[in-house]
Amino acid sequence: MTDQAAPTVPSDHIMGVYARAPLAFERGEGVHLYTAEGEEYLDCMAGIAVTALGHGHPKLVQAVKDQAEKLWHTSNIFRIPQQEELAKKLTDATFADVVFFTNSGAEAIECAIKTARKHHWANGKPERIDIIGFDGSFHGRTIAAIFAANNPSYVEGFGPPPPGFVGAKFGDLDALRELVGPTTAAILLEPVQGEGGARSWAEAELQAIRRLCDETGTLLIYDEIQCGLGRTGKLFAHEWAEGAAPDIMAVAKALGGGFPVGACLATADAAKGMTPGSHGSTYGGNPLAMAVGVASVDELVKPELLAHVREVAGYFTQQLSGLKDRFPDVVVDIRGKGLLIGLKLATPNREFMQHARDEHLLIAGGGDNCVRLLPPLVITQEEAREAIQRLERACEAARAKAKAAA
Repeated sequence: MTDQAAPTVPSDHIMGVYARAPLAFERGEGVHLYTAEGEEYLDCMAGIAVTALGHGHPKLVQAVKDQAEKLWHTSNIFRIPQQEELAKKLTDATFADVVFFTNSGAEAIECAIKTARKHHWANGKPERIDIIGFDGSFHGRTIAAIFAANNPSYVEGFGPPPPGFVGAKFGDLDALRELVGPTTAAILLEPVQGEGGARSWAEAELQAIRRLCDETGTLLIYDEIQCGLGRTGKLFAHEWAEGAAPDIMAVAKALGGGFPVGACLATADAAKGMTPGSHGSTYGGNPLAMAVGVASVDELVKPELLAHVREVAGYFTQQLSGLKDRFPDVVVDIRGKGLLIGLKLATPNREFMQHARDEHLLIAGGGDNCVRLLPPLVITQEEAREAIQRLERACEAARAKAKAAA
């Protein structure tokens, strides 16, 4: 406990780009967060799918302590052994041959876009620059990422769209085929959308998109920043669809368990244009970040953790289906995969998030009037049961408010 409680009003000196909840947390343990006053909250946000191993995981904490006492930062001008170790762990577990490390998911997306375009340039086809993205997507907040996402609400006020970004409709494969042409570099998608309302691509759809890319020489980029690294019960969400591996993939969030780490993974062929000087990062892949990443991945790849995610996700699905049956005036639909769960609501999602906070349950918002449950992957069934109970009370409060307003 600190001597002074955290401020309860926003700072005048922080740029006002967040509609912050009036809460501040002092410490966390597992799936629980605690305010300076000692109030407990059940965390089913996990920092938006970031603290996948829970708060204060002992192996991650120890990794930070050990590395912090040795070396934080050098430069990518030199070899970084921890970076080489983490890259091998990721390539051994995936389709990829090479990795570029970043500080965030948005930077991983930027690297993915540059890699795809440079691939075609190296093949003598510099005209192939178009990145096809889908409505409801979210790929980060850089200029390239917001225009790649095909979401008007993210681009307003940021100037004309840069060339090379094409919008497609989620799930419409016939329309997608019409869009792929001689200037197409890559198709970019989230196997399970996060911000867009927890919509999942069907396994057959991912397989069809993979075939389309093979037929047309188009690269396939997956954004598994939110849905990857165990979130769906497999190490990566696309693994549910056999034969639908990407050429390039962006990851982050759970990769550092709360420490800023991202990565762009690619096959050797996809990355053939990424030669010395074509890309770089000052902080990306520094020893401190890599030490945490190694510790995190060592835990996330464990078969027993992935089996646990599938088991707890099954419990959530069963219980939420019952909740939907009992509160059809509140919960319209249940979406997502694994522990990336979306509830489409009949009542305003921001109001519902407040009802949940009143029950000391933290959940995330989402597009299409959804809320998301993104608990740490280590959540126990007992903790999941408590989350359902708090969610039920939030539903009761939402129903009561709607009735009072009628």
